[in-house]
Amino acid sequence: MSGTYEIEIKSLLGESSEAERVREGMRALDPNATCRASYTQINHYFENGDITKLVEALTPLVSSATADKMGTIAEEGRSLSIRTRSMNGESRIVMKASIGDDSSANGVARLEIEEPVTLALDALDQLVLSCGYTYQAKWSRSREEYQVGDVTVCLDKNAGYGYLAEFEKVVENPDQAPEARAALDDLMRQLGVVELP
Repeated sequence: MSGTYEIEIKSLLGESSEAERVREGMRALDPNATCRASYTQINHYFENGDITKLVEALTPLVSSATADKMGTIAEEGRSLSIRTRSMNGESRIVMKASIGDDSSANGVARLEIEEPVTLALDALDQLVLSCGYTYQAKWSRSREEYQVGDVTVCLDKNAGYGYLAEFEKVVENPDQAPEARAALDDLMRQLGVVELP
């Protein structure tokens, strides 16, 4: 597969005090680790549809490079995950595919696109549903994004289970995934958090 690959590990923090401890730990490791973005997302997950039909329906709404990447995900991806998202009033289509043996839902290494579209979230959902998909889940989160060296750390507050941290690196080649994973593991160890099982 061509494109960029996301290597991501999640950690359940739970209480706000744990999120604050991680914030303080990031600042101790990197004084430049400040919150670079803060926003709320509405996320809809879908399952059991026709990926080829969905790519065809989305192609007029995205750039040609994104359409090509969606085609690659459809043809070569494993454990596909299809999502729609509203973020700061903008609708987005999200497609993820595993590059390892894990799932695309909580996998560590995956190919991903997240592309803005000009449709409202409800209209985008209807387009996805028209391709045979059904809703799997709907949820929202408040997110803070930090940069610690070359790692993006997101602190999410989710209804029902509190705070979650996502540690992410983006690489150009899937062969770089093990090295990226090791760097994420090291940062998590330094911050005293563990991977979500």
